[in-house]
Amino acid sequence: MRRPGSGDGAFCLRRRSAGMTPKLVITDLSKRFPLAGSGGNGGEGLEVLRGVSLQVGQGEFVALLGPSGCGKSTLCNIVAGLFPPDHGEVRLDGAPLAASRGRVAYMQQKDLLLPWRRVIDNAILGLEVQGAPRAAARKEARDLLRRFGLERFELAYPGLLSGGMRQRVALVRTLLCRKDLLVLDEPFGALDAMTRAAMQGYLRRLQEEFGRTILFITHDVEEAVLLSDRVYVMTARPGRVRAEIPIPLPRPRQATDGGVVREKARLLALLHDEMAEAFR
Repeated sequence: MRRPGSGDGAFCLRRRSAGMTPKLVITDLSKRFPLAGSGGNGGEGLEVLRGVSLQVGQGEFVALLGPSGCGKSTLCNIVAGLFPPDHGEVRLDGAPLAASRGRVAYMQQKDLLLPWRRVIDNAILGLEVQGAPRAAARKEARDLLRRFGLERFELAYPGLLSGGMRQRVALVRTLLCRKDLLVLDEPFGALDAMTRAAMQGYLRRLQEEFGRTILFITHDVEEAVLLSDRVYVMTARPGRVRAEIPIPLPRPRQATDGGVVREKARLLALLHDEMAEAFR
């Protein structure tokens, strides 16, 4: 029997959001990394992604969920333009990604704050790179830092901040980049449960207020249900899309809501076989 995600349409639970204008379109994306000793042979190496296709609508919050090592971060790196796919295409607003360079803000798993820059100067780094006047950038950053409860720490260095505070600074920096698409790669994965819940609340309010388009990578099923409009479930490596699941629940959502519990159970059932495959 073929595993779900191997191309059998009977297993693929895909549903397009009616009337949603696509912002990001990924089509048949594949990526393989060479291994030591492969001699550059194209048939050798580690196949990470195979034939991934997905869409993110304008202003939509879409989560990518899958077992460890399934290629989620590789997909992020490709969308962010850090390296090309071996096969397939990424389009932003209908244009190839190469023609849309500079329109994606990418927040990785680590905060990557510069230890020699104060909080406010870390927050405006993206704006500085874009050539924004420093005074204007700092004024804009102060408003967001205040909303994130960091106004008292704008002159502190990152070494004095907790992990959750550092992630808040990194999220402010990402938002200040003013990009059309935010790609967030497990930004809360290393945080404790209480801090993660607080960060999820910050992110949800930001998305509601600014209407940014977000592709959110996570390994946390509950997080995906609490935040997303839709969830793509990936298979074990090589990563493929097994299912596309809409989350038609009103916001704000709580982990104890009946609808949230039902959607978590639905996603966990899909992931069960993939997790077993990932750890064979």
